[in-house]
Amino acid sequence: MPNAPLAPSFGVEETFFLVDRRTRDLPTQLPDAFLRDAHRAFGESLSQEMFQSLVRLDMAQPSLLEIAEARATLLEKRARLAALAAEHQLAPLCAGTHPFADWHGQVPCDDPNVQPIFEDHRMIAHRSLACGLRVLVCVPPERDRVQVMNRVLGWLPLLLALSSSSPFWNGRPTGLMSYRRATAAEWPHKGLPEPMPDEPAFTAYLQWLVACGSIRRETDLRWFIHPCPQHPALELQIADACPSVEDALCVIALFRALVAWAMTEPEEPEDPLLQRLVLKENHWRAMRFGIHGMFLDASGEASLSAGAWLARAHACFGELAEAEGDGLAFSRGRHVLRYGSSADRQLQRYREALQAGLPRQQALVAVVDDLIAETCG
Repeated sequence: MPNAPLAPSFGVEETFFLVDRRTRDLPTQLPDAFLRDAHRAFGESLSQEMFQSLVRLDMAQPSLLEIAEARATLLEKRARLAALAAEHQLAPLCAGTHPFADWHGQVPCDDPNVQPIFEDHRMIAHRSLACGLRVLVCVPPERDRVQVMNRVLGWLPLLLALSSSSPFWNGRPTGLMSYRRATAAEWPHKGLPEPMPDEPAFTAYLQWLVACGSIRRETDLRWFIHPCPQHPALELQIADACPSVEDALCVIALFRALVAWAMTEPEEPEDPLLQRLVLKENHWRAMRFGIHGMFLDASGEASLSAGAWLARAHACFGELAEAEGDGLAFSRGRHVLRYGSSADRQLQRYREALQAGLPRQQALVAVVDDLIAETCG
């Protein structure tokens, strides 16, 4: 097999809650003036996401080549969104879930593509008040995207653990570090990928889902990693939205390095059933424990910490990541392991506020304030 070029191009999409600055809660509807100003400022790169109180900033056209370029773009767009939101008494909050917003009061957005989602999935859709980080990494046409996907699958729970930012739901600690992934698991086509040997088999499966009426269009299939229908890329959706730009860049760089590694390494025989069982277990452990979990290795017989898993990743594809300019993925990953993920910081802030004598609701407001500050830099 010819070697894949280094540093595949990539794209990013971030989703934000827009918080009422006075109450720190989510409004049921965004002001028309804000939406008008936002569309004028961002054009087609900004859209509403599922609910009236969520917006999506799309940099997912996979044309970025450098992590430094992604950093500058994310910081600049977040700053512009924060400044614009402030003019309307709003603030962007980038995290997997809002600490205390009640999904019962949220209104679906007016996008005609969104209405059928609520019609088809009912309460599952209404409960999905969550934000994720979407990453696209290009795969050359001579490569089979599903075979590349199968090679990176086992590593993805580590990315979820590092990004975990949704420990609260409806005003209560859930006991999970990524409750967002628990809500995603309720959907019929939004969890672990089904076993597929190659891209032709995936395409046939997708066409069958549409033909038999299980999904309306190809974009309705949203496994936490899948071939992107719009671009020649693999699309990652496992990660929680990250309030810290540096945490988001860690996930982006790790995923790009993983895809590059999968395209340059020869195929290795694996037991697909064992791989899926280990993946399913590690996905749960990342949801539940975040960076504090003990994870199964590829054999399914030994456990390793998130730190040991990251070290194993560095030994496996760290040199390639350095050559691509993605070495920050590992240094930032070690930082998260040492100082905590966003979920850790939120829970710590909540405990500190309670210990200081604040009522539970005010403790949650303190968490929201920290998330807004981190999102806006």
